[in-house]
Order: sequence, then structure tokens, then C-alpha cells
Amino acid sequence: MRIALFVTCYNDTLFPEVGIAVVRVLERLGHTIDFPYAQTCCGQMHYNTGYLPEALPLVRRFVEIFRNSEAVCVPSSSCVGMMREHYEKIALASGDKALQSEMAALLPRVYEFTELLVHRLGVEDVGAVYPHRVTYHASCHSLRNLHLGDVPIRLLRNVRDLELIPMEATDLCCGFGGTFSIKNADVSGAMLEEKLQYVQKTQAEVCTACDNSCLMHIGGALHRQRVNIRTEHIATILGSDSISPASRKGA
Repeated sequence: MRIALFVTCYNDTLFPEVGIAVVRVLERLGHTIDFPYAQTCCGQMHYNTGYLPEALPLVRRFVEIFRNSEAVCVPSSSCVGMMREHYEKIALASGDKALQSEMAALLPRVYEFTELLVHRLGVEDVGAVYPHRVTYHASCHSLRNLHLGDVPIRLLRNVRDLELIPMEATDLCCGFGGTFSIKNADVSGAMLEEKLQYVQKTQAEVCTACDNSCLMHIGGALHRQRVNIRTEHIATILGSDSISPASRKGA
């Protein structure tokens, strides 16, 4: 399959290794990756802050760039949630019938990274090896918008040498919420402190999720408190050292 990567502005700017890991995983599975250099932002930051007119050109740009893609992979459930929940509303509000039609045709081909692997490609074992104790945080968008359920967990369970440690209250919000953490810093900080208690209780080496926004929030607090737990996007775990297909069959 020919898969287009929408890396997201967040990952491209702060966590470029995630896009590299996504490409590594998908190419390992035999797929061809396109990376349109003209891509920018999904418009979530603008839309959530009330700037609908400013979000519309970004929505148009996304459609223009990816309209002919066989499938679009997005390593951020937050951005995919924005697209599925709000893009059609934005297109409708614009009054542009052509945009509405193209949007309806494109959105079914847009996938969050882990759901692309499991639901579209039918893969749960990507041939990764990651010898660490890992716990998983279910971000709000992955859980409540995309309803990923245990999809990320199924992928992690098939990573060789990885010890998956369940986290209590894994569905508890970390308190980031984009600009929420800036506008409501005290509330956000209190939510984060509660989340950290459950993260630390696992005694894992690594906390992973499908969203780097959550992981930046959690990881920053862990670093400030000198807690010996680091954060890693699930793509970097799945993109870690692979084993050969022959070895997988014999395992």
C-alpha cells in the first residue's frame, strides 16, 4: 500500500524521531511512504481557541495535499480526533460544497497510527524488540474520540522483551488539553499530579501513549521531580530493533 504520512506540526517541530519511527515500521511491513513537504498544521489549535476563519485555510490545505492518498497515517490521536469531530463542521460552515464533498471522501482514509496498523493493515506484531518495563497512558482523544480501546495494548503485547505493566486509572486525563494547560494552569497541574501518582506506582521505566502532547506534559513533570521514568511515543517503541520474519514465525 502507498501510505501518506501527516506527521503533525507538533511532532515535526518537537519530536521528529516519531515520524522517522512511523516510516521505519511501515516500510518494515512492506509499504511505500509518501511525505508531502507542503503539509503544515491540522488547525486544531486555532479551532479550539475560537479562530474558525484561521482554521479553514489549514483544513483546505490538508484536503488539497492528501485528496489522492490511498491512506493517510497520523501519529497523533488528538489531530485525528480534530479531523473526525470538526472538519466536516468547518467545511459545512464555509458553504463550500466542493470542500464538503472532498472532505467526506477523504476522512474515511485518515487513520491514527495504531489503528492503521491493526484495523486497516491487520497487523499486531510489527517485529519490534524493546527490553524495558513499559506502562501505557490512554490519552483522552484516543480513548474518547477515536475509541481505540485496546488497540495500542495489543501492539505492545507483541513487542519482544517488553514487559507491559498495567496502569491503574489509565483513562485518567493528564491535564494537558492543549491551551487548557495554559489558561487553567492550576487545574491542569492538579490533574497532572494525580496522574503522576499512577504512573509512578507502576515502577515502569517508560510511559508510552499515542500522543506526544500528553507525554510532554507527563514527561516534563517526571523530569522536574527527578523521577526515573521516561516517556516514549508508541511509534518509537514499535520502531525499535526488529527481528526477521523467519524468527517471528519460529517464536
